[in-house]
Amino acid sequence: MSEHAGGQETKARRRLAEQLAEQKAAEAKRRRQAWAGAFAGIAVVAVLITVFVLVGQRGDDTPEQAAGVPSAAPSDTVEPGAPPAPQLPEGADPALGSKPTVAAGEGKLTKLTVTPLIEGAGPKVESGQAITTNYVGVFYENGEEFDSSWSRGEPATFPIGVGQVIEGWDKGLVGVTVGSRVQLDIPAEQAYGDGAGGRPGGPLRFVVDILAAQ
Repeated sequence: MSEHAGGQETKARRRLAEQLAEQKAAEAKRRRQAWAGAFAGIAVVAVLITVFVLVGQRGDDTPEQAAGVPSAAPSDTVEPGAPPAPQLPEGADPALGSKPTVAAGEGKLTKLTVTPLIEGAGPKVESGQAITTNYVGVFYENGEEFDSSWSRGEPATFPIGVGQVIEGWDKGLVGVTVGSRVQLDIPAEQAYGDGAGGRPGGPLRFVVDILAAQ
């Protein structure tokens, strides 16, 4: 064989080898694309299945649960605008957590009268202390309410026995134990007199809860 012929044969083999290599590379690329497409399809199907399952589960929930809001039992509901429950002394009667109903008095009131309604187990109130109370005040003769700490949503704190409140409170609450609820029937002269200056006049009735004294 001549040298020229041998060179042509060698070139032909190279071209053939290059063509075979290109074909193999193209086939490998097609296989990779095919596998990638298959995996993508599987992923899409999986996502769709997950979405359908979640939607189905949420469809069984109440609207509040579906939105992530827990549903409250009727006993847990709070009336809109209701004031918070007061902080009670340790061991106090739970009844102090609710506003009392106060009725009108009977007969003519001639002197300060202190009637225990709930006996507290705390220390006795001393003159000069600051006491924290919840109270309801009504006109003694007709039971009409004129003032209440409950309506304001927080207890009232003030010094006792030092002339900072009406005489009926100064005299009627000193010596009462913390945690008590008492009824004060106060003649006009130990309350606000005839009611000058827009104050409630005449005999008054208060129901007072002693929540703290210090």
